[in-house]
Amino acid sequence: MALPTSLALQTDTWVKATWNDFVATMDTAPYDEGRGYFDHGYMRVEMAALGGGHARQNSVVSKVVSLSGMVQSVRLAEFTNGSFHKIGERGCQPDVAFYIGPDFQLPPQDNSPIDVDVYGPPTLAIEIGGSSFKDDLGAKRLLYERLEVSEYWVVNVAEQQVVAFAVSEGGSRQIRVSGALPELEITLIEEALYRSQTEDDTALMGWLMEALA
Repeated sequence: MALPTSLALQTDTWVKATWNDFVATMDTAPYDEGRGYFDHGYMRVEMAALGGGHARQNSVVSKVVSLSGMVQSVRLAEFTNGSFHKIGERGCQPDVAFYIGPDFQLPPQDNSPIDVDVYGPPTLAIEIGGSSFKDDLGAKRLLYERLEVSEYWVVNVAEQQVVAFAVSEGGSRQIRVSGALPELEITLIEEALYRSQTEDDTALMGWLMEALA
């Protein structure tokens, strides 16, 4: 399917589109190098460059979740920049996502988007928000509510702040303690992000292990 001319240059914003438009766009260069979202008849392709702050904080949040799961003996699986599709309805590509708990089935490790009708939505979806921060709190939050993730976190790169939501019954409410990872306080994640501004990973992970233990 040819890429619609009207969509060719409209990136980093929501544009009206069909599901087929979305799929065709994400299979077309250079957009296949970006991150794609689809919901409620609109698509968004993000091509903005990701700077050091985004990359570093993505790594730190991922480590906090993984270490918390390890310390608490919670089963989890991490997917970085993975595509999740509810075919024909919505699609997303969070910076990082986790399946958490005893019952999830690991999706196959191929190049196809993860089918949430088969494997379920990720338990936790995380967006690292630089220039996209306001959109992460707005339209993307609605997308993740409709996708029925259990938790959705938005990291404000500029402020080392985490805005976390519990999702249920088609809506969300802000939380300061995770339900997906019991007893993990959002303030601990923010402290880790703050420390990451000056500490290397060895020092940071040492502090995290003590804090989580």
